[in-house]
Amino acid sequence: MFDKLEQLETRYDDLSKQLSDPEIVSDQENYRKVSKAHRDLEETVEKFRQYRTVKQSIADAKAMLTESDADMRAMAEEELAELEPRLAAIEDEIKVLLLPKDPNDDRNIIIELRAGTGGDEASLFVSEMFRLYLRFAEQHRWKVEVLSQTDSDVGGLKDVTAIFEGSKVYSQMKYESGVHRVQRVPATETQGRVHTSAITVAVLPEAEEVDIKIENKDLRVDTFCSSGPGGQSVNTTYSAIRITHLPTNTVVSCQDEKSQIKNREKAMRVLRARLYEVEAERIHQIQAKERKEQVGTGDRSEKIRTYNFPQNRLTDHRIGLTNHNLAMVMEGLLQPTVDALNAFYTAEKMKAA
Repeated sequence: MFDKLEQLETRYDDLSKQLSDPEIVSDQENYRKVSKAHRDLEETVEKFRQYRTVKQSIADAKAMLTESDADMRAMAEEELAELEPRLAAIEDEIKVLLLPKDPNDDRNIIIELRAGTGGDEASLFVSEMFRLYLRFAEQHRWKVEVLSQTDSDVGGLKDVTAIFEGSKVYSQMKYESGVHRVQRVPATETQGRVHTSAITVAVLPEAEEVDIKIENKDLRVDTFCSSGPGGQSVNTTYSAIRITHLPTNTVVSCQDEKSQIKNREKAMRVLRARLYEVEAERIHQIQAKERKEQVGTGDRSEKIRTYNFPQNRLTDHRIGLTNHNLAMVMEGLLQPTVDALNAFYTAEKMKAA
């Protein structure tokens, strides 16, 4: 492990020198690549240097144990009691940092929420979950753009698609994919009975043009009038876009903007994300899953998480996590759940390493 860390440190120092090289600085594409490689190594190298510093301090403290002065020996023992557990903790952190990283962790995401089983109640929960994710995004200072949404008759959302942009969005949101089940008494329920509904969430890493090459000949582009809120231009201009990728029969649409050009740009971002995931599934069948597998059918029996409102309880069935503070979670307090999921799957990777 330490041989590898020394190699990484040498590589990091070399990249640091390149970042001050005028020739590299003047080449924006090359500079971007070098900066990213430097940034990717920074935390690991800093942790390794911290490890060496603490290890040296331990060696110095052990040398003090041979002193004839009792006070010096006592001081050394106190330092060792503090430093040795700290060294072990740093070593564990380094092991985690050396695990193979998900190449998508730094990417933005396309997130899609859809009502499943439960009709109107499911559409209301889509709206509430999207609000939860918006608040979570605010906490991380991510930018959110709604690409498309379909309102329900009761003030909920039948579906909504949005882009979340910012730092390490996918690494924070990737375990939200799947079926989310809600149990509560609907406002329209006169008997006080608890109903169960379900929604699906798909989190797709956004693909760049260099990741997925899409030929114009493979696309069919249809325009239509926007529907819903939007002012005087709604239903009068063909600004909404529907793009069909003919080889895969993948269909995306966007009508959020009044500009046809902007709607096309947004629709293409969604299309690239979906095709990127399909390609990732083909190349990495073990690590990645197809979108249909990711979100399931929306049936009550398929679930990754249950939101039980009468008992103020959230349960994540994948890791056996139970949180009795559901009301706060729905206000955006999702980080403890996200951290628990990341910790669990990191531990699983360490077992397999």
